[in-house]
Amino acid sequence: MKDYLEDFIDYLKYNLNYTIYTCDSYKRDIIKFYNFVASESINYLDVDNIVIRNFLTKELKEKVSKISCKRRISALKKYYEYLFKKGYIKNNPFNFVVPMKVEKKYPKVLNQNQIKQILADNILRQDEFVLRDQVILEILFSCGIRVSELINIKINDISLKEKIIRVFGKGQKERLVPFTIQCQQSIENYLKQLRPILANRSKEYNDYLLLNKNGQQLTRRGVEYILNEIEMKCADFYGLHPHMLRHSFATTLLENGADLRLIQELLGHSSINSTQIYTHVSEENMKTVYNFAHPRAKENK
Repeated sequence: MKDYLEDFIDYLKYNLNYTIYTCDSYKRDIIKFYNFVASESINYLDVDNIVIRNFLTKELKEKVSKISCKRRISALKKYYEYLFKKGYIKNNPFNFVVPMKVEKKYPKVLNQNQIKQILADNILRQDEFVLRDQVILEILFSCGIRVSELINIKINDISLKEKIIRVFGKGQKERLVPFTIQCQQSIENYLKQLRPILANRSKEYNDYLLLNKNGQQLTRRGVEYILNEIEMKCADFYGLHPHMLRHSFATTLLENGADLRLIQELLGHSSINSTQIYTHVSEENMKTVYNFAHPRAKENK
């Protein structure tokens, strides 16, 4: 099993250009299923619908969320499809699994006033990393990029004059994303005043835009930690997360009249279906504002 799994992960990395994070997630899900079938004394090549159903039943009894179960089934389906194409099995048993229905949860977003407040409060900080952290906030909200794209931005990927950043998304697909004048100013201040100081703390040269306190490339966890620290230092408690700012970016554009196809392009979505969720988010925001503002909507409450 190990050889097949490693070959499959290599296939995802080098043939399909999946990110390392996605590959690690697939690997964990597949190993968990393998451990289950092994505990049942079943060969993983002889899996059938009953085995899959028992696995899902066990997961749900252990309070694993339906979303996590759905993700695992998706990973296993792809893995067994790989085994089928290689001729290791006669059919893919996961083709007959009915997709699990999960409750649709719309992403949490910040409105424009909240974003403005966070940016205004953060720049008033007096600690060493304020300029870097302001760049993180500005880029995430101005560009709506993924955290994996953010941490891999290199200085040469940025055109301050044109106010454009080149990012590499899923499958290493390249796209150009514009940013605001405020973002431009934040990047300029950071590059002039703080980044050289951080870069000198590392013995190894790197050209990544965002550096940690030791002059090394920021990690995903590092960005999440920084956003949490921003909230603590500014007392703006919204549950800041990189994806929340990405969602807020998309929703803000949509509410201000941007075309859905343009938003799809800026976000780097391969399918318009992924982008359409923001139409529902905007509808929910509209209802919230309406219920708050309309006098008759407040009656009998």
